[in-house]
Amino acid sequence: MFLSRKLLFMVSLVLFTSCGYQLVGKETHLPSGISSVAVPTFTNKTFEPGIEVPFTQAFLKQFILDKRVNVVDRQAADAFLEGVIKSYNFNAVSFDRSGLVLEYQTTVRMDLTLKRRDGQILWTQTDLSETRWFRASSNVLTNEANKDAALQQIGELMAERTRDRFFYNF
Repeated sequence: MFLSRKLLFMVSLVLFTSCGYQLVGKETHLPSGISSVAVPTFTNKTFEPGIEVPFTQAFLKQFILDKRVNVVDRQAADAFLEGVIKSYNFNAVSFDRSGLVLEYQTTVRMDLTLKRRDGQILWTQTDLSETRWFRASSNVLTNEANKDAALQQIGELMAERTRDRFFYNF
């Protein structure tokens, strides 16, 4: 009985360690020589103060969590991912019977450029845009919090799409 358990353990060990499983999702299609990237604070060309902060943070978070390239400061980076937030629209889109706003829509449009250290442009994504809707509230602070949450969601979605392009569709 002991011998058969030992034999079963050895066979299981051989099968499980040699069945070809490997970690996936760590390859990239980046040009050679790109192993680190800097994501400087995005440029805000809108009239919405501070909008560049959640977008820059979302992009940094995506690249830091992914770990396929090192996220470093500008002096040490092989490439720079620069963003320009070109437009921000905030509109009421639905109303109740008395004319009070029920829902808002916010849209952000931006350009992204990946450059090598020497200034060579590796790729550019223009007019990347995303829209989110959120419920209105009679409380101004709640409306601001909902707007901030919508902007954060937009930034995260744009960052995810860019990360995927960065690593898979370069």
